Amino acid sequence: MKMHNFSAGPSILPQEVLKKASDSVLNFNDLNLSLLEISHRSPNYVAVMDKARHLVLELLGLEGKGYSALFLQGGASLEFLMTAYNLLPLNGKAAYLDTGAWSAKAIKEAKMLGNVEIAASSKDKGYNYIPKNYKIPDNTAYFHCTSNNTIHGTQIKSFPEVDALMVCDMSSDIFSRQLDFSKFDLIYAGAQKNMGPAGTTLVVVKESILGKTERTIPSMLDYQVHISKDSMFNTPPVFPVYVSMLTLQWLKDLGGIEAIEKINNTKADLLYNEIDSNQNFSGTAVKEDRSHMNVTFVLTDDSKKEAFDTLCKNAGLSGLKGHRSVGGYRASIYNAMPLESVQTLVSVMQQL
Repeated sequence: MKMHNFSAGPSILPQEVLKKASDSVLNFNDLNLSLLEISHRSPNYVAVMDKARHLVLELLGLEGKGYSALFLQGGASLEFLMTAYNLLPLNGKAAYLDTGAWSAKAIKEAKMLGNVEIAASSKDKGYNYIPKNYKIPDNTAYFHCTSNNTIHGTQIKSFPEVDALMVCDMSSDIFSRQLDFSKFDLIYAGAQKNMGPAGTTLVVVKESILGKTERTIPSMLDYQVHISKDSMFNTPPVFPVYVSMLTLQWLKDLGGIEAIEKINNTKADLLYNEIDSNQNFSGTAVKEDRSHMNVTFVLTDDSKKEAFDTLCKNAGLSGLKGHRSVGGYRASIYNAMPLESVQTLVSVMQQL
């Protein structure tokens, strides 16, 4: 039976990427050696890292604009701290938009290093919407936001104009839609949702903004150190970077972000239309802020839960359980999710 993987992360990857990645574990580049056992300093692997970093800037339209792409470790959770270390001056101030569990964690880490102000928050309604018309505090070193919220199913549709540096955690919607990425001075994203397996974190940073905090930054937390070593200051996570490179190449071959956005819109529209028209289901996020990556919904009658879960299981639908903190259901429809899988879910919903 075909399985339809709606997992929020680690999440679905293109089948052709999984095939090439699995081949590389046994025999990488016809070397009769595994990717997992060759030196990360060898020409074969350096070429992988270089290509992955180049594809990032190419797909985001940032080539030649003073940005560097890095593949680091520690997940977005470490970037919560690294962002503040590298951008928050001593005695400086940062502003954060609080739209969910992950932004709340970013705020907690930044507060360890300096003054943090909450520009706006949607916590009052369980993070089911994105705040609007808020004001960024004066004399702010940087403004931090989370573009897409996996747990609560919301997504920022319009980013504010700010005088400060713009920082964005794009872990769950990077490469999924067209944006003017040059508006952002720092972007970070865990790979395990839209780009590769768990184990590496993408950082895209404008080099000119670094080295201005007057802080002593530990080497492993210093973006300038990683840039100076071409993202290989220490042994990189070789397999996750390789799979990310393959996924980025798959996206480029598909037509890039413009092409995948059209597909993503089709998938999201199909699923949200069913939620809105089917009396058995109700969406949990405010309509204007609904995520096109993580569709959250609940049953209007909990007594039908067993029947719906059975239908899902029999149809090979996997990973639909909502986050433990909110319950309900969550269909994560990242870039690699085929339209066929969303059509199957909609068909099951119609059977209830």
